[in-house]
Amino acid sequence: METTLTGPDGLFDGPLDGFAGAHDEQLARFPVREPAWQPVHTVYVPADRVTAEIVQQWRHAATDLLHRLLFTPAELAALFELDPELAQPVHDRVRRKLHAEPIEDLRIDFEDGYGPRSPEEEDGHAESAAAAVAAMHEAGTLPRRWGLRVKSFADGDPLRSVRTLDGFLTGVVRRAGRLPDGFTVTFPKVLMEDYLRQFARCLEALEHALRLAPGTLRFEMQVEAPQTVLMLQRSAGLVPSLGGRLAAAHFGVFDYTAALGLPPDEQRLDHPACDHARHVMQTALSGTGVELSDGSLAAAPASDAAADVHALLRRHSALVSHSLAHGFYQGWDMHPSHLVSRFTTVYAFHLTCYEKYADRVRAWQERREAAGGVLDEPATIKTLVAALGRADRALC
Repeated sequence: METTLTGPDGLFDGPLDGFAGAHDEQLARFPVREPAWQPVHTVYVPADRVTAEIVQQWRHAATDLLHRLLFTPAELAALFELDPELAQPVHDRVRRKLHAEPIEDLRIDFEDGYGPRSPEEEDGHAESAAAAVAAMHEAGTLPRRWGLRVKSFADGDPLRSVRTLDGFLTGVVRRAGRLPDGFTVTFPKVLMEDYLRQFARCLEALEHALRLAPGTLRFEMQVEAPQTVLMLQRSAGLVPSLGGRLAAAHFGVFDYTAALGLPPDEQRLDHPACDHARHVMQTALSGTGVELSDGSLAAAPASDAAADVHALLRRHSALVSHSLAHGFYQGWDMHPSHLVSRFTTVYAFHLTCYEKYADRVRAWQERREAAGGVLDEPATIKTLVAALGRADRALC
């Protein structure tokens, strides 16, 4: 064809000088990665309560609740307002899930859920937690994802944080003979950007000391302060500066809403202020490969009475639905009862639209209108394919 700027050889120098460098920077900041499995939740357990039987304990408690109060699909449908046609497959999946894998991601908590302890006591719990992890690994009950949450550098004592991590990892590697797959560490209350880089350097030093492969130790940052939200907004190069060690960003609802001065009854995941923070997280971390997780409902049933349990499950389900609608597919669970509402809501969310989404993708591939005359854009098709893949991974 006839052109004005480009010659017969296709070359076009000058205005495009520097493109290669810019493209390399793009790939560094926004790496193209294949979609991977992501847990639907992280279960937080204070370090002094973690034993080798923790998964079985949560399985038993959640299964007992399901059998006692939601034994039939009809009871599940009535409580969670499910389409009757979904009730049976959702109930079956929840029952099987609680039996096979009640906890997908376990986090041993040495921070807020654990509280201030003497140095000797925290050292002891780091050792006992390491022994519990090694025993779970040997028994085949260690969740696919697991790790710990250390104390914040913002507390002014980074040595305590690093010592707990060091003792825990050293104990696990010594007892298990290696570091089992799926490890991550949660780094809370990030008030200064340099804390992230300092912590990444600590992980690199631990890898070297424990003779682990480079890049083995990765971490999650918690977004639980307005300062952290502003940090994400202004620091486009934050993720690359951490050398691939930032695996995820988890929202912390209670510290965040408290820092904003919201009244106690408004410390909730579905508050508009929390929606804003989540959307900043999505915008700042989009395309970086960093996973996103929502926070928690810090509540247990007021009693074992059916009315109290049902009220808790409905509230938790509503919050999980809110997170899913906002594109957050993982959250925190703090009590065994949350497993029932978590899995029920997640499975219903994916199953409700699965066939409709699949038909729209087929219609696009066949160059025809989807049901209802829908004409999807390429970006929507990409989202539909991603949603189907996410559903397949969550429902497996």
